[in-house]
Amino acid sequence: MNAIARILPPADAGDDPVNGSALGHQPALLAAFNRLYTTLWSHGELDHPAKEIARLRNARITNCVFCRNARFSQARDDGLTEDKVAFINDGFEESPLDDRAKLIIRYADVFLKDPRSLATKPGLREDMLRQFTPAQVVELTSALALFMGFSKIAVSVGGMPESMPTMVVPTPV
Repeated sequence: MNAIARILPPADAGDDPVNGSALGHQPALLAAFNRLYTTLWSHGELDHPAKEIARLRNARITNCVFCRNARFSQARDDGLTEDKVAFINDGFEESPLDDRAKLIIRYADVFLKDPRSLATKPGLREDMLRQFTPAQVVELTSALALFMGFSKIAVSVGGMPESMPTMVVPTPV
């Protein structure tokens, strides 16, 4: 593997999987990301399980090991159980997830894979606006952009663990 494919964390990176990743080479950028990420999770109109469903769907698509295996505590406290998380996968449409969760996954898939197709997906935009306020749609879309961007950085430059157990972590606040 060449140096571009896997950038090792800084020598003084510590044990935190994000701060101790290759992102640690840009501490000011990482600090700015953490501030924005905290704002996303601690403010807004969208509930934590909705954001967590979108985050986990992104993790499955980008294959970010940390994102895929971390669970934010507030979403868990608000009812997003591991049984429900197991259905945020291909085949989710036939799962017992509720219609709102399935809509979030459908929207995430369009945003992450082909955002221009939103205009051509029959009813998706209308369904989103029936289920969510415009402010919530913007929040969800912003969250997806943030999840996708930083998980792709982690995946592309490496430095994250190759495997890790599923763990519940504090919600950024």
